[in-house]
Amino acid sequence: MFLGRIALSIAILSLPAIGLLAQDQPADHKADNTSINKRDRQKDEPTADNQKDNAADRERAKNIRRAIVQDKSLSTYAHNVKVISEHGTVTLKGPVRSEDEKRAVESKAAEIAGHDNVKSEISVVSKDSDHSR
Repeated sequence: MFLGRIALSIAILSLPAIGLLAQDQPADHKADNTSINKRDRQKDEPTADNQKDNAADRERAKNIRRAIVQDKSLSTYAHNVKVISEHGTVTLKGPVRSEDEKRAVESKAAEIAGHDNVKSEISVVSKDSDHSR
C-alpha cells in the first residue's frame, strides 16, 4: 500500500513536466515534412541511402556526427542534422534553430572534410515554426 502511494505521488508530480513538454510545440503544429520528402526524391538529391560503404566515407561521416553530437551547446535539431558522405563530399541536411547553429555544424564538417567538400542544405527554423519549411 505504501509503495502504491509513492508511485501515485511520483505520477502526480510528473504531470507538470509532461505539460511543459507539450508546450514545446504550438497547438496547431503539424508534423509534416512533405515538401522536404518531395525534394529528397529528386535523383540528384543525396539521401541517407547514398552514404557510401567505403571506409573513408564511413569514417568521415562518423567523425562529423561525433563532433556535432559532442557539442552540447547545439539544439536537438542540430544534433540530428543528416550527414551524408559520398565520394569525399559531405552533404548536411535538416533544420537547426539559428544561423549560429548552422555555422557551427558547417564548421565542424569543414574541419573534418575540408571546406570545399561540404555541401550545406541546412535550414534555419525558429522554435515557433515547423521544420517542413
